[in-house]
Amino acid sequence: MPFMTALHPADARSGRAVETVYRPAGALDLAGTIGQLGRGPYDPTTSWDLQGMWRTWRTPEGPATLRILRPAADGSVRAAAWGAGARWAIDAVPGLLGRGDDWSGLDVRSHPLLRDSLHRNPGLRLTRTGLVLEALLPAIVEQRVTSLEAYRSWARLLRWYGEPAPGPAPEGMRVVPTLQQWRGIPSWDWHRAGVDPRRARAIQAVLAVAPSLERAIGAAASLDEAETAMRTIPGVGQWTTAETLQRSHAHPDLVSVGDYHLAHQIGEALTGSRVDDDGMLELLEPWRGNRQRVVRLILASGFRFQRRGPRVALQDHRWH
Repeated sequence: MPFMTALHPADARSGRAVETVYRPAGALDLAGTIGQLGRGPYDPTTSWDLQGMWRTWRTPEGPATLRILRPAADGSVRAAAWGAGARWAIDAVPGLLGRGDDWSGLDVRSHPLLRDSLHRNPGLRLTRTGLVLEALLPAIVEQRVTSLEAYRSWARLLRWYGEPAPGPAPEGMRVVPTLQQWRGIPSWDWHRAGVDPRRARAIQAVLAVAPSLERAIGAAASLDEAETAMRTIPGVGQWTTAETLQRSHAHPDLVSVGDYHLAHQIGEALTGSRVDDDGMLELLEPWRGNRQRVVRLILASGFRFQRRGPRVALQDHRWH
């Protein structure tokens, strides 16, 4: 069984790190498991180097910077955290690294690409942050625009309104704003960041009900109930809900329907031909309950579909 050993107690006032050693039950692919938490190359909440990952959090106990090192030769993972939320961040490490994410019920023996990917990626797990708002807001920023546009918008907002990361984090790292700080961002700064009015309204709808939404999801008896609660908010649909719960709750089955390229990639990987969203869901149906795990195996396989047609033009949603 995996376990954690605390090395030092929390001492946020002195700036002393809270440290731990986590020993997963099996192999762990650090980048493959938590890499999707970062929102592109400009994201000031996430930084990678040769030793591992830096990540900032707005925890229920305050801001935190978390440092996770790549697994040692014996498989153990060292982590350290700083800031008022350091203890919370350290306690979250097992979930971040996939504890409880059970792939034993996934049978991919019938498909060579999936079978090979599972064999070559034994340490792949689904991460679980437990933080809904931190996954939901950037997902809305990413709605119906290119990744590059969304990444730039997210980085601008955090540079302007984010809090400097506590502890010895790399220069320029930021913690996402508090709920009140998010609510206080004026409409012109959403535009200046490149977030159009439709997405800004969806974000405001989330911010208006954020505490009750988090309570509802926390009290949900199942992930299906959590999904239903999220989709009651105007502007939060199937794609946004999937992108959020995949990260906040390690949802093993939700697929990002509506993604610009995903259906094409899934179709070509599984059949050699492009499909639309309906076709993608049909192909994934044999693995219902594990469809997100199958998607992750395809993405980790190294398979790249052949892009056809013109690139999507970047749009500037800011006022001039």
